[in-house]
Amino acid sequence: MSMRPVGLPEIPEQTAVVARAAFPKGSLAIRARDRLAEVFVDEPFTEAFGVRGAPGLSPGVLSLVMVLQFAEGLTDRQAAAMAVRAIDWKYALGAELTDTGFDASVLCRFRARLADNGMERVVFDRLLEHCKDAGLVAAGGKQRTDSTHVISAVRDLNRLELAGESVRAALEALAVAAPAWLAGHINVTEFAERYGPRVDGWRMPPSQTKRDRLAQVFGQDAIALCRAAWADDAPAWIREIEAVGLLRQVLVQTYIVRTDARGRQVIKKRDADDGVPPGQLRLASPYDSDARWAAKGDDLFWMGYKIHLTETRTTLPDADADVGTGVGTGVMPNLITDVHTTDATVPDVKATAPIQRKLAEHGVQPGEHYLDSGYPSADLITKALKQGIRMVTPVLQDHSDQAKATEGFDKNAFTINWKTRQVRCPAGRTSSHWNPVKQHGKDAIVITFSVLTCRDCPLQKQCTTSKTGRRMLTLRPEELHENLARARAEQKTDTWKNKYALRAGVEGTINQALDITGIRRARYRGLPKVRLQHAFSATALNVIRLDAHWTTGPLNRPRTSRLERLSYRLSA
Repeated sequence: MSMRPVGLPEIPEQTAVVARAAFPKGSLAIRARDRLAEVFVDEPFTEAFGVRGAPGLSPGVLSLVMVLQFAEGLTDRQAAAMAVRAIDWKYALGAELTDTGFDASVLCRFRARLADNGMERVVFDRLLEHCKDAGLVAAGGKQRTDSTHVISAVRDLNRLELAGESVRAALEALAVAAPAWLAGHINVTEFAERYGPRVDGWRMPPSQTKRDRLAQVFGQDAIALCRAAWADDAPAWIREIEAVGLLRQVLVQTYIVRTDARGRQVIKKRDADDGVPPGQLRLASPYDSDARWAAKGDDLFWMGYKIHLTETRTTLPDADADVGTGVGTGVMPNLITDVHTTDATVPDVKATAPIQRKLAEHGVQPGEHYLDSGYPSADLITKALKQGIRMVTPVLQDHSDQAKATEGFDKNAFTINWKTRQVRCPAGRTSSHWNPVKQHGKDAIVITFSVLTCRDCPLQKQCTTSKTGRRMLTLRPEELHENLARARAEQKTDTWKNKYALRAGVEGTINQALDITGIRRARYRGLPKVRLQHAFSATALNVIRLDAHWTTGPLNRPRTSRLERLSYRLSA
């Protein structure tokens, strides 16, 4: 398929006349076309299309369709139907009134092309650049970030169901790609009876003995299939089928193959004693290799992904100070500046640096970055300060036993002399050893007091409970230690607490994304396509907020009462 970069076509005169008559006050689609046409151009997508072959639909047009689709919460079929029957959509797309539109499958193929070429964020980044040029976002100022869970688009499976369904998925793929080869290596009738229906579609055996036997059957079938696929006489391309590769991974992660005393092969399902892969590596479905199981707190356990949304925070002049749209004359809208999607097992602290790096690359890094306690670390706070970003976030407190019990002497009770590399304890005695070390890949300093120093100290019981009877401290390097201590002290003040209340507004943005685009449920399978979904969802939210900014005046703001309107008129 080839592409001729032409961008959005000119709006036909008849379409414009009918659209203006039908929508005298305009609509979101009409205003998006009038004000944001330069965002939806073809040139950024050139590398995803060839120069020869049948010409495809304009990527600019299709990307605008997808933004409107997410703004109105439509499926592909509904979006394709809107491109045919909605006058304002025809206006936005520059289509004739008699245009018959396109098939819904075009959107699926377009998403796959964008995901395969790493172009998930092209439209989001172009809209952000447009807003930056228009003065709606800029470097400095305040921005806030929060995350939420995303449920995958595949079924939840326990480990037994996963083993059986992985065999079934591989058989289904091979039945299409290599039916003759498959028929020559398995008993098709027997396997069809066992793996015809979905594994989670029939009731599992009630007894543990029968479930263990079924697990062995699944394991034996998986081994037989993998051995056939990896045999020397098997075509190499069979091993490249995704479902076959995933079956091999599930087999390794779920089973142990051993040889007993008689030389017989024994297949055993792994348990905790045998060792299981960590969560970030463990497959959860044969149909989505990127989805992972994760937990948050005591009541949230899900399979899928995690999304981080970052938005600007403008200062509003009245009581409606945290309305996400930021509407009103002279008031800038709160716009999403970054969307970052990971698998579910990635902790928030791992997302902080990539988010800030993306913001800096687009020239919209904040002066103050508001985050919750899952995002900061001493290293990140220090690195952000060097980049001109002050992280307003609660840092974790001292984890020592003394600090947890609020009794005895925590690290703050010790005086550190960085020049002489000595630490003075509350009893006035100095440390004996200063040892720079690496802990979990990070620089640290282990401070040790002599046993002779601590043994006869009158404050020993308040200071340490170690068997050796001496106190040890673990510190970060000076700059990191000082920044962390300063943050811990500052977050205890009322001034900081009042300031940090600003972060809560981002939860309203997540709620808006949930209500409008259903952002907590993945529409597609695989991390690249889920990232694409989230990028277009964020783009749609920005278009909605821009539209509210363009059209909503001080007398018709949302969520204003009649009494507030009367007050405004009287004060005017």
